[in-house]
Amino acid sequence: MSRPLQDVRVMRCNELMLKSKLKAAKEKRKVSSEESESEEEEEEKEKSGSSDDADGEDKEDEDDDDKECVEEEEEVEQVEEEDEDKGKKGKTKKLMNQFNFCERGSLTYNNPYREVTTQTIPPPRDTYNDYVTQWIIYDAYCIDYENQQRERDKEKQAKVTVLKNPLIDTKKKQPKGFLEPSVSKMLHAAKVLERMCNQNTFDDIAQDFRYYEDISDEFRDGEGTLLPLWKFSYENTKKYQVTFLKWHPHYYDLFGISFGSFDFLKKCSEGYISLFSLKNPSFPEYINNVKSGVMCFDFHHTHSSFMAIGLYDGSVRVFNTALSIKQPQYRSDSILNKHQGVVWEVVWGKDMSDGEMNFFSVSADGKIFNWILLQNQLQKNLVLNLYLSIDPVPAPDGNLIQLKACGTCIAFHPDRSDIFLVGTEEGKIYQCSTVYPSVYLCEYQAHHMPVHGLSFNYYNSSIFLSCSADWRVKVWEDRRLEPLFVFDLGCSVGGAKWAPYSSSVFAAVTRDSKVWVYDINVNKYHPVCCQQVTSSKKFQLTRLSFNYKLPVLIVGDDKGYLTALKLSPNCRVKPKPPKKQQHLDPFILEVMKLDKLLSLVREPSAITKPEEESSVSS
Repeated sequence: MSRPLQDVRVMRCNELMLKSKLKAAKEKRKVSSEESESEEEEEEKEKSGSSDDADGEDKEDEDDDDKECVEEEEEVEQVEEEDEDKGKKGKTKKLMNQFNFCERGSLTYNNPYREVTTQTIPPPRDTYNDYVTQWIIYDAYCIDYENQQRERDKEKQAKVTVLKNPLIDTKKKQPKGFLEPSVSKMLHAAKVLERMCNQNTFDDIAQDFRYYEDISDEFRDGEGTLLPLWKFSYENTKKYQVTFLKWHPHYYDLFGISFGSFDFLKKCSEGYISLFSLKNPSFPEYINNVKSGVMCFDFHHTHSSFMAIGLYDGSVRVFNTALSIKQPQYRSDSILNKHQGVVWEVVWGKDMSDGEMNFFSVSADGKIFNWILLQNQLQKNLVLNLYLSIDPVPAPDGNLIQLKACGTCIAFHPDRSDIFLVGTEEGKIYQCSTVYPSVYLCEYQAHHMPVHGLSFNYYNSSIFLSCSADWRVKVWEDRRLEPLFVFDLGCSVGGAKWAPYSSSVFAAVTRDSKVWVYDINVNKYHPVCCQQVTSSKKFQLTRLSFNYKLPVLIVGDDKGYLTALKLSPNCRVKPKPPKKQQHLDPFILEVMKLDKLLSLVREPSAITKPEEESSVSS
């Protein structure tokens, strides 16, 4: 409804109300006048002898009343005239146009705005206090889990049993590698109980492992000792030799061992790969039997549950130790998809641009393969053929044959993933590249017998060492053809490694069951520690490995036993910072210590006379 019509209606209502009030006033006055007349007549009858003054006053009152009535009547007439004029004006029609025309059906009543306040009933409140601890939360979760299990059991019992068709198997198949919840719970409980028993049994060794330090080192200048800790063994592997050792990259108290044989006169038809923990020396955490001798293995640096192994028969396999199944995830068994000799070492490489994992293997057949883990298969790519750097030899048919070298070990550069070193049975070390595999970057005439191990220094990637069956351990510098240090141990060296906690300490094991620890910063000619690990020399030490977090060294022998040794303080002396350089980081101090040591043994470059500048004639 438009605004002008509302105003007219309101004015009309006001006028009608005013008229009704005037009519009511007239009726009231008439009634009062009639009553007054009747009263006057009675008074006249009662008081016939009233005075003239009283009569005059009554006449004046009557005149006043008559005047008031006349005035009210005039006002009513004026209001009626105004109403008639307004009605006439309201009845005048306006000309309709596009600005003031609208259809009646489209007009709606606009509800007037009103302020309506609402209020809800406040929720009930109460004061509560309590305390929360870890075991209370755990108990609450256990109770909730039990309640959920009861409800599920009730639902199962309430369901109507339906006869199953014996020809249809309706059981849900569990994915391979996963156990039933009840079985996994039982195994977890048994594992915890086993570790509790081991903790009580080997409590004295565990205390020595953490806190014991040999006090006698204070009275022995430049000499240290090795404290025997645990001895690890497995009943089924006692007749096999320890062929490789390595600590787990993510769990510093877990290490892997491979069992095979170095006796090539007998065929090794069986081998084992296992994982031991320092928390449980009595039994391995993981054990897997393989139908050929396991010669080497390696953990993936990111996905540490993936373990690549090299076998005696030339094949390689990849296991996932996180699964309960013993079958390999990848394998190369076909004749065309494996090495033709013993796989001596495998090393995981940097993941490819598409995310595929890959690893390298070196074998006695003189080939280095790169194995790529695809979705359903293991793809083999030839990286390098090792050839001896000698002239070709004539064959019986008269053709010239280039003799191949037999690879025994491999080590990748810590900073450059495309550079690696390869040791051979002929005693030579080749520096190669995956980008330019056709040529050797450098060739070292290192040893006279097979090279058993290569290891880069943790603090200077241009320094590496090699060990061989010719009784010697040599320290080399990149692109320098002569060794910086040579150490004769008097027996065939099974393995040698740089220590991760010091830039000048390395250890080696020999076939006469001795462990040698050298600190070339303390003594360049004699070892800091030379200790026989086993009581009998019949036990020949084959491999060793340093823990990257703890001062612990593990060694393996040819009888399937492993021994954990703790290095005394004299075997891990840390450099002291200079007085004016107390803020230096320990890593920088180790680098400075090694650089200072190498500057004393490096041969100075030949000094040549500068060429005289020829005078230029103007």
